[in-house]
Amino acid sequence: MMALRIMPIHRAGNRENLFMGGDRELVMFSGLLAGALIFSAQDLMATVYGILLWVGALFVCRLMAKADPKMRPVYMRHRRYKEYYPPRSTPFRINTQGQGRQYR
Repeated sequence: MMALRIMPIHRAGNRENLFMGGDRELVMFSGLLAGALIFSAQDLMATVYGILLWVGALFVCRLMAKADPKMRPVYMRHRRYKEYYPPRSTPFRINTQGQGRQYR
């Protein structure tokens, strides 16, 4: 009788794509917005607000990634779903013609 072969799953191959502790796209986009604010206004107050905006966004992105690294893709998928899904007992249920027309 042969023993089952054990294959190790390495952590490096399964980690989320994070940047500076937060979701990569959100962190870079918030940095882009803060940089656009700083360089378009070229004012000391705009620089302070841009840095505070970016530090605050980075903090929120890190909290979000710590809670669930896949939160942004899950939220984006949730936004694509329909507003209302009618309840069904099973995917194999046979609906009447009136029920089928109601949800088109």
